[in-house]
Amino acid sequence: MSKGGKAVSSKKILVVDDQFGIRVLLKELLEQDGYSIYQAANGPGALQIVQDERPDLIILDVKIPGMDGLEILRHIRDIDPAVKVIMMTAYGELDLVREADELGVVAHFTKPFDIEVLRQVIRDQLS
Repeated sequence: MSKGGKAVSSKKILVVDDQFGIRVLLKELLEQDGYSIYQAANGPGALQIVQDERPDLIILDVKIPGMDGLEILRHIRDIDPAVKVIMMTAYGELDLVREADELGVVAHFTKPFDIEVLRQVIRDQLS
């Protein structure tokens, strides 16, 4: 089956970011690549989607009001230790990157990021 000439994937990606524009951009671009995209603006919403949908990959912002990305990541690991996670931050703080690496993230990007590099990392992780 194809969609607009591209293979349709059954892979699910969850985008967790409090910035609406980032979520919409990633949703539109990644749907073009054939992925099913879920979105959450906060930790509780993200954790509910992880529980219900079991995404194959999660793109997770580090700085989210209320429950930061590392706290969300620790809860995600309790629900699904094997899910692939890509962290994003506008801050580049080394201690956060180190802790995220210890929690098993597959990649991290600093905003603004190169969308084509991100798409390639996603393809590599989900192939």
